[in-house]
Amino acid sequence: MKIKKILVTQPEPNFQNSPYNDLAAKNNLKIDFRPFIHVEGVSAKDFRKDRINILDFSAVIFNSRTAIDHFFRMSQEMRVVIPDTMKYFCISEATAHYLQKYIVYRKRKIFYAPGKFSELLEVLMKHKEESFLIPLSDMHKDEVPEKLTAAGLAFKAAVMYRTVCSDLSDLKDVNYDVLVFFSPSDIKSLFFNFPDFKQNETKIATFGYATAKAVRDAELNVDIEAPLPETPSMTSALDKYISDFNKNHK
Repeated sequence: MKIKKILVTQPEPNFQNSPYNDLAAKNNLKIDFRPFIHVEGVSAKDFRKDRINILDFSAVIFNSRTAIDHFFRMSQEMRVVIPDTMKYFCISEATAHYLQKYIVYRKRKIFYAPGKFSELLEVLMKHKEESFLIPLSDMHKDEVPEKLTAAGLAFKAAVMYRTVCSDLSDLKDVNYDVLVFFSPSDIKSLFFNFPDFKQNETKIATFGYATAKAVRDAELNVDIEAPLPETPSMTSALDKYISDFNKNHK
């Protein structure tokens, strides 16, 4: 049997020239998109249990737009007025510009890096006198706090949002030839929703080492893996595998 139906565990791209459109057209595929996880904000009540006072900090570190959204949401819920003197340090220029949703950009002290946390750390080191707050998810990588600690910076990690499993009960009787996963949390959600899941003939595609490891730790097989030198994107990995597979299963 040829591969005809794919489920991608991410939101559907909102632009017409998505590489998934080209993949579907080239290989005559039906591609569905359904996030297996979503983000929920930590309530102000729960946040207060951590005894973190936002106004004790002179600077905030943002490594995503989601972090920005939940920092200002939490500030609003706790009726905290962020002073104009607050400094903002962002992982990228795009993340920094997203601050315009909440503040008058040109009137604030905003710093950003080219896109990597190691590069942002170099910027932070030029402001060692600041006391930093970094809003994070409950599923954050330990690497970020560890690097800040190793650099000797005064900071506090604040969990302001959580990654939770989505309700996938409507997919119970729907079968796909390929499941495409992008994070270990996707695998957690798969078994949360379908504890008796059996892979059988279903192909599994993964993006990133941690995701592939989570699949194998769950005693499932990884059939399609990205990024690799010859297939740097998920769509290129899917295209290569599906083209070869369908040629051999006419």
